[in-house]
Amino acid sequence: MDISTVVSGPAQWAILVLCAIIIGMSKTGIQGITTLAIPILALAFGGKPSTGIILPMLCLADFMAVAYYRRDAQWKYILRLLPSAIAGFFVALAVDKLIPAEEFKRLMALCILAGIGVMFWTQRVGKENTISSAWWYGPMFGLLGGFTTMIGNAAGPIMSVYLLSMNLPKNSFVGTSAWFFLIVNLLKVPLQIFAWNNISWTTVVIDVMLLPALALGAVLGIWLVKRLPESKYRTLIIWLTILSTLMLLW
Repeated sequence: MDISTVVSGPAQWAILVLCAIIIGMSKTGIQGITTLAIPILALAFGGKPSTGIILPMLCLADFMAVAYYRRDAQWKYILRLLPSAIAGFFVALAVDKLIPAEEFKRLMALCILAGIGVMFWTQRVGKENTISSAWWYGPMFGLLGGFTTMIGNAAGPIMSVYLLSMNLPKNSFVGTSAWFFLIVNLLKVPLQIFAWNNISWTTVVIDVMLLPALALGAVLGIWLVKRLPESKYRTLIIWLTILSTLMLLW
């Protein structure tokens, strides 16, 4: 098992540590900023190989988040999203070779921005119950989330938009997202091992070595959630979601 075949030098290790801290913070508090780490890892290691490095890292951070927020999840939202999210996995596998990566990223970004626009509009005119409570609303976000997380581990902004539109308190927001992504990411592992062949024992060992950086990020995320009032937390998540989504357009 030669780790140097995956990580070639100090620069790549520095990138991995930075991204591990970002992922830890995202999972325990500042939802959506994982999208900031995805393009950095893709540039350093390549598109599909980077998803094999990041997925075990995401799972480890998910366990940390669930351990802390395990009592805060709103399971009705998780169960509303899961069936269509799993369907989204297989849609992603089917169209993986049909849609160019750059075009897919732009399509995904436009869908997220449209969702943010709908969220603002429904809150402005007071129609949350007519749209966000519609039977198709949760499954639509679940399908898009499953599709995007399978293609590029980039469902954070989608989940943020959905949970923001549900007006969840910040701890419930983080706890619900933590449980949803733990389940989804664990379900993705065998698909990426056997269908995409981009997770190996070497990448798992690298991710385990990054546990201290993940834990540091997780502590920072929890600290920020405690420090921020509900309204400021919600505003921060909205702007980080918009920022991370615009990055997909570049």
